[in-house]
Amino acid sequence: MKSKLGIILAATMTAGMASDMAAQVDSTRLTPIQKAISRLSIGGYGEAVMSRNFYSDHFNRYKFPEQYKDDDSHGRFDLPHVVLNLGYDFGRGWKTGMEIEFEHGGTESAVEVDADESGEYEAETEKGGEVALEQFWIEKTFCKEIVLRAGEIVVPVGATNAHHMPTEFFTVYRPEGEMTLFPCTWHQVGVSIYGRVGKWKYEVQFLPGLDSERFGADCFVHYGATSAYEFKIGNKYAAAVRVDNNSIPGLTLSVSGYAGRTFRNTLRKIGTNYDGVEGALKIGTVDFRLKKGGVIARGNFDWAHLSDASEISKFNNSFPKHTGQDGSPSKHQPVGSDAMTAGGEIGYNVLSGSERMRANNQSLVVFGRYEYYNGMRKGNTKSTYAWCEKRVMAFGVNYQPMKEIVVKCEWSKRMFESPYNDEPSLSMGIAYSGWFK
Repeated sequence: MKSKLGIILAATMTAGMASDMAAQVDSTRLTPIQKAISRLSIGGYGEAVMSRNFYSDHFNRYKFPEQYKDDDSHGRFDLPHVVLNLGYDFGRGWKTGMEIEFEHGGTESAVEVDADESGEYEAETEKGGEVALEQFWIEKTFCKEIVLRAGEIVVPVGATNAHHMPTEFFTVYRPEGEMTLFPCTWHQVGVSIYGRVGKWKYEVQFLPGLDSERFGADCFVHYGATSAYEFKIGNKYAAAVRVDNNSIPGLTLSVSGYAGRTFRNTLRKIGTNYDGVEGALKIGTVDFRLKKGGVIARGNFDWAHLSDASEISKFNNSFPKHTGQDGSPSKHQPVGSDAMTAGGEIGYNVLSGSERMRANNQSLVVFGRYEYYNGMRKGNTKSTYAWCEKRVMAFGVNYQPMKEIVVKCEWSKRMFESPYNDEPSLSMGIAYSGWFK
């Protein structure tokens, strides 16, 4: 009996060894193309949304609120973000990654010969939108505690920049506060060191400073990371840092910050009238993410201070408002010295009690969100730009038939102090986020 059992075990082990050897042989027979594909990663995310806004969309609705109080509602269909991610593992700790984003459906433009205009060449814009290379980096992993990355990188200041996938927030659109006041998704060419140490994760970045010429009243420093040139001006420098802690199961606590100078980060010649103006920008944020049982909660608090705000406002308003040779990318608005945003959302997965639903990664979350933000929290013209102070209340549902796909429905209301009119809306959307390979 023992001998028969030994023969069976020996045969089984021999078959297993033969199978492993065959797998090894097969791996050595991979063609160069097959080997390259095995090191390639492909993923992305995308959103398709529709909204009905029950308020005026006239550009003067804040300047003359009473005139537009009873305007008709308006609807919008949009593709806020459609993103393709590509990554490649070179081996020996070297990797590269890139992210190509099409915002609002990209752009469609062409040059045509117009028969009605004596055969003249005519440029046409058939569709608006933006196409951007939001990430392109090369990194070297020395160990899990130290990874060095350089290139176009995401600046993880604030909860939304660190977690901007559509499956990482409940609302149809990204949370308004951080998206309005700061670059979002914030990305710049720079150098980053990051890693994990126990329950801690950190990232430190060296970056070019933002451009104060692009700051504005309601948007604060949102457009400061962009550039109209084929390069980003780097006359001034900045640093960013983020630290996450996961010591408590189901809870992530995070702090992040940014500091840098923003004035004179331009090609324009600036006279001695502005000597001593630095435009030092400091941003501090705290945020958390909690998932416990069927409860999901997230929150953030951000505060920013810009020195020399009144001088920057004066400088930006000194340029002509028309485009062309003497034009300026400035929004020609005063910018506040301080800005603030705070928000929180909480949801409950009503399917969390079903073991089968959990096993299939299905969820139906009922949620509520409240948010406050103000790009002119402090400033010489705070009273004139009181409409920059906004409160947003939202309620809705998220249904995920699987982990990578979410269907969203939301009612929200943007609220102002008198005499400005509140702005309610109803939105629906469908989105995905994941890796295909």
